[in-house]
Amino acid sequence: MRSLYPVNLLNDMTSRTHPVTGKIIVAALYKFVHLPDFRELRLPLLEQCRKNSIKGTFLLAEEGINGTIAGFRNGIDTVLNYLRSDARLSDLEHKESHDDHMPFYRMKVKLKKEIVTMGRPDIDPRQKSGKRASTKEWNALLVDPEVLIIDTRNQYEFEIGTFRNTVSPNTSTFSKFPDYVERELNPEKHKKIAMFCTGGIRCEKATSYLLHHGFKEVYHLNGGILKYLEEVKPEENLWQGECFVFDRRVAVDKNLEKGSHEICYSCRMPVSPAERKSPKYEQGISCPRCIDTLTEKKRASLRERQLQVRLAESHQDQHIGIPVEEKRKKRQSVQSENLSL
Repeated sequence: MRSLYPVNLLNDMTSRTHPVTGKIIVAALYKFVHLPDFRELRLPLLEQCRKNSIKGTFLLAEEGINGTIAGFRNGIDTVLNYLRSDARLSDLEHKESHDDHMPFYRMKVKLKKEIVTMGRPDIDPRQKSGKRASTKEWNALLVDPEVLIIDTRNQYEFEIGTFRNTVSPNTSTFSKFPDYVERELNPEKHKKIAMFCTGGIRCEKATSYLLHHGFKEVYHLNGGILKYLEEVKPEENLWQGECFVFDRRVAVDKNLEKGSHEICYSCRMPVSPAERKSPKYEQGISCPRCIDTLTEKKRASLRERQLQVRLAESHQDQHIGIPVEEKRKKRQSVQSENLSL
């Protein structure tokens, strides 16, 4: 099964995190904008982030910028101001949530062909995209019987939380979204469509795809679910469940606080509290989704990995970046302690 996270991020998520004074700000942002010099932007942006103790990931491409970063208030503000000092990004919007711990281990700025992968080079949101629905306008669209509401995220994201009256394309990656459109949607039948995603980037590109294929009235939730949860009053909030995020938190709740889901390190899927009570769930080894697919070799590898995690926790340390010989000695120490119990 395809990983939901880069390998480094999976390591980061299992490393021990340490409490900090005050909240860590998590800022998500994107903008489709012509950046022909995106390669030259990489190193100065990386230096700005490192200088301000910011961690996370930025993606740069000719079509724009996309990323999620985390740090203290002053550092986040400094990096955002740096980005907005470029006239092309002066109106860059961002969404904020919070965590008690740093959700990323390092800072990366990557160069890409697309800032969100659809695999259709003819689709360009800078030229044409749907109408932006504000968080206030979104609630009206949700209850309009003439509107088809589509969750452009992947099925595993849809399953842990979504808006009511929503259709899921049942995709495993965003690059499968065009197949869903060609198979299930018709501009003659579906006259009014509204779409949403986590931060707004996927649904904006999806509206561009629909307009390119003859659909006329298409909307996308401006700023995505994260902006909706940030701005909408609790009594008016129509979100149900939790919102999946691609960092150590796994998911956030209606208050943008860390949710109840954890990650399964075998299949890399979110696991709910109910699923963690299943006899098929073993922390770091398996969950109800994947237990029947594990080979003995894979199971042994996961058990070794989980031993490393427990080793790190017992020494109040992280298990990444430790020299091999030191890891071996610490593991032997823990095993000896276990045998003496």
